[in-house]
Amino acid sequence: MTQTIKKGVKTLLAEAQDGLPVVTAEEAIELVGRDDHVFVDVRDGIEQAKTGVIPGAVVSSRGMLEFHLDPDSPAHKPELSGDKIFIFYCASGGRSALAAKAASEMGFGPIVNLTGGIIAWKKAGGPLSQ
Repeated sequence: MTQTIKKGVKTLLAEAQDGLPVVTAEEAIELVGRDDHVFVDVRDGIEQAKTGVIPGAVVSSRGMLEFHLDPDSPAHKPELSGDKIFIFYCASGGRSALAAKAASEMGFGPIVNLTGGIIAWKKAGGPLSQ
């Protein structure tokens, strides 16, 4: 029996991106190291090891994000709390938009999505660390 998808990835992405604030790579480069912004890398560890991460970013793979955000979770990351603006990113911006939607539904925020993800970041000459 074949699966019947009722809502495809294009629809899910459109819903996630609707109303989600965004920042370009060029704008985001200026935010590295600021105390009022936190970059959140939702890519998996293999991608992070291969490409590097934005300096100071909190690493939280898409599969663990909800556990890292929830202060009642044993996997909670304290750096994902406080009165800050959280800039989510992935490879190109899709997973981070989906992650932002899930985080928003939990009551987490404010969240901004890095348009074009790490691909745009590298193209703009943004710094990376291993």
